[in-house]
Amino acid sequence: MPYFYLLTYLTLLISIQMKVRRRWMGGRFMDLGFDGLLDALLSIPSILNYRISRDSKYVAFTWRNVHPNLDVFIVPTDGSSKPFVITETLEATFLVNFAPDSLSVIVGEDKNRNERVRLFEVKIDEPKKMRPLTQEDPPFFLRGGALHPNRRWLVYGANYDFEREKEIEPTWVYRQDLETGEIIALAKPKKPTWLYPQLNNQGTLVLYNRKEFHPKGDQYWLVDIEGKEDREILNFGPKARVQATWLPDGRRVAFITETKDGKPQKYYSLGIYDVETGEIEWLIDDPKRNIERIYSPANGHHLVVLEYEKARVKPSIIDLKDMEELRLPRIKGSLLPIGPVADDEWVGLYYSSTQPDEIVRFNLREVEVSKFRSLTHVWEKTRIRPEQLVPAEDFEWKAKDGLSIHGWLYRSKKPSKKAIIYVHGGPTAHVEDKINPQIQYLVSRGFNVLAPNYRGSTGYGLEFEDLIRVNGWGSDEQEDIWAGIEALIERGIAERGKIGITGTSYGGYSSWYAITKAPDLVAAAVPICGMTDLVVDYETTRPDLRPYSEEMLGGSPEEVPERYYERSPINFIHQIKGKLMIVQGAQDPNVTPKNVEEVVKRLDEREIKYELLIFEDEGHGILKRKNQKVLFKKMADFFSKALE
Repeated sequence: MPYFYLLTYLTLLISIQMKVRRRWMGGRFMDLGFDGLLDALLSIPSILNYRISRDSKYVAFTWRNVHPNLDVFIVPTDGSSKPFVITETLEATFLVNFAPDSLSVIVGEDKNRNERVRLFEVKIDEPKKMRPLTQEDPPFFLRGGALHPNRRWLVYGANYDFEREKEIEPTWVYRQDLETGEIIALAKPKKPTWLYPQLNNQGTLVLYNRKEFHPKGDQYWLVDIEGKEDREILNFGPKARVQATWLPDGRRVAFITETKDGKPQKYYSLGIYDVETGEIEWLIDDPKRNIERIYSPANGHHLVVLEYEKARVKPSIIDLKDMEELRLPRIKGSLLPIGPVADDEWVGLYYSSTQPDEIVRFNLREVEVSKFRSLTHVWEKTRIRPEQLVPAEDFEWKAKDGLSIHGWLYRSKKPSKKAIIYVHGGPTAHVEDKINPQIQYLVSRGFNVLAPNYRGSTGYGLEFEDLIRVNGWGSDEQEDIWAGIEALIERGIAERGKIGITGTSYGGYSSWYAITKAPDLVAAAVPICGMTDLVVDYETTRPDLRPYSEEMLGGSPEEVPERYYERSPINFIHQIKGKLMIVQGAQDPNVTPKNVEEVVKRLDEREIKYELLIFEDEGHGILKRKNQKVLFKKMADFFSKALE
């Protein structure tokens, strides 16, 4: 063969091999265009919640993107087998609790995405056989679900009066007899709040929270399993926030509060309450430590403490036998301890913006990523590869008042001055260094994406979190977001006229707010399940959410009507200059479709153009994989056209 033809042949062969190599990685075809990449991104499993069994043999968890909807899986902590399916339904089915004997799990099924949950029991040795525990299509919102050690009683909360057969505002604590069907009210709080009853390991007492004095404050109560004595145990003042959890011995309660000795603090202190003596032992009282969450695995004698610094978790573990605290070292990514399995061996959840959620086994004395032992084998479950994921970069800027704001920047691999602002919900929440398929897909489509953690976000200390309460929703935190946009422009990452915004829930509200009140800064918006009229939202949302609106806006619509009006985007739609695509779940009980109905009327009256995307089988947020595929593609196409 002449040299020229040989060279041409070899060049062609190498080219074909390179193309095949790009498309075939790890046994999976990749690089198949935007649609193929979107499918791959939506194949990345994520873990929503988890529990370790009391016998330490299993971790149960809710897995997303493995099945078409949410389902529950179990994995042995010794790694003897891969995760196995516990539920397989077309509905959103999630883990609630392990049974005390570790032989079964309690799961909840959100059949219509309307959050009217039904509870089931599934035995570990009989997976997929879901035994109904509570009524189908309940006319109430059910909270929790703990099986008593006698296997006969089930404890949960519900905003329902079973005697009068009537839905009510507050959530009451109930004990249901699974043999006779008898339902007894153990406790009857007077005011609505998010209430999640916790049964101690021994099955003698139920710990639950109330919010009886002020929308901001929490009180914790104990009621015995017979419902004979219901008493308050933790009350540090009408506005004092408290989080509490049982310790495994069933006679002590661990808690954090920002009010001590009657004085409010700018940080949480950690204490332990003795149920028998009523005495409190303070374990951590350090203004330099940003503690935000505590929990105690049911299978050991430990308390896990989660601190945060710039939205990065800093876990520590307290041994309840000697009260010694072990602070885990900083690693690349985040590690959330789940529970002990043997001596210094624990299982935990490991993740980052380039590492899918992975349940791992690790040694407390050698917390190194390279030594983690995977139990869920997540890379075998997805078609995506690490090199296809864009890492989150720290991005900081100054707010209008000089406050330092932090967020995560995802840079497009293609040169681009187009940017999307991805606003998290809550607002009492934060964006982590964690895989987000929506963000990753937008980046692949040529957008730089900024995910800001505006004032009011968790992850930056209690003082930062409380700053949103100074002037309430729809004020300083929105200007923090807009200042982040200006920072992108100043640093050459984005260009005016080529900036869009999106988010779900409060992120949807912020998208509405930006397109109406910052029309020269934001050229396009895709609000998802976002509030448009705060009065309508207050009147139509779940009863347990109304106190949150009152806390964040300084009262009810009757008490502060001017603030509700000024902070409602619906009243400023005449200022819209950019493009608008509205997204809503038709079954949403949180931010109800009434928000969309009312704003669409106003838009039509003013002949303002918009696109409308309603998902009939979705609730608060677009959850199902098939629907996410439709949404993400339509959103990217919309932004591409709107920001040309």
